Order: sequence, then structure tokens, then C-alpha cells
Amino acid sequence: MKILIDMNLSPRWAPILKSAGHEPVHWSQVGAPDATDREIMEWARANHHLVFTHDLDFGAILAASDANFPSVFQIRTQDISPKALSAIVLSSLEQFEERLIEGALVTLNEKQARARLLPLRRKS
Repeated sequence: MKILIDMNLSPRWAPILKSAGHEPVHWSQVGAPDATDREIMEWARANHHLVFTHDLDFGAILAASDANFPSVFQIRTQDISPKALSAIVLSSLEQFEERLIEGALVTLNEKQARARLLPLRRKS
């Protein structure tokens, strides 16, 4: 999978993701450091990348936009270091690969990961 690593995560994630067969790029390599979350999402959509982030705003953008793509893989833990999370992140990417290709929001915490298919429907 093509994965865009958001600025709020370390570029050290790139070699870990690459070693698992993914095509990672850190936002610092392709975009401005002051880019908005919407700009990042638009780049990911246009370039067929999922967004790998620690920022909860990306899920909100998906919900507000009713978008089908890009997929977002969101880490919701205090320790976001590759050392602490690489095994569970790689496992979850593999587990939810099909859903992420289709369009999904995957949320990961220390204990579990869950996926919601896109578009996210707001409850009425």
C-alpha cells in the first residue's frame, strides 16, 4: 500500500513500513510543513495514498466530507513511537488491508484496532 505518514508522526516509521512491503512517504518529503489537514487529505486522495496519523482531525474530516477515499489509519495512543507500536501497526495494516484499499478509517489503540468503511455516515 502507498502510505502518507503525517507530520505528527516520525519519519522513522518509513523504513518500518517499507520493510513490510508498503510504499511510505513522509509528508515532509512532499508537502509544506504548515499544510492544513485538508491539503494533506487532498494530496493523499490525488496520489492514492492512505493517511497514517496521530491527528484525530482526519477522522472528523472524513465524517464531514462523506468521502470514500483516502483511507485513514489513526493511532490513538500516548506513545506513538515505532519502537512501541510497530508490531501492532504492521499487524493491523495486514488485517485491514482489504478494507483500507476499499476505503476505511482504521483506529488503533494499545489493545485493539477497528475499521469503519467509508463513507462514514453521520447518525441522524
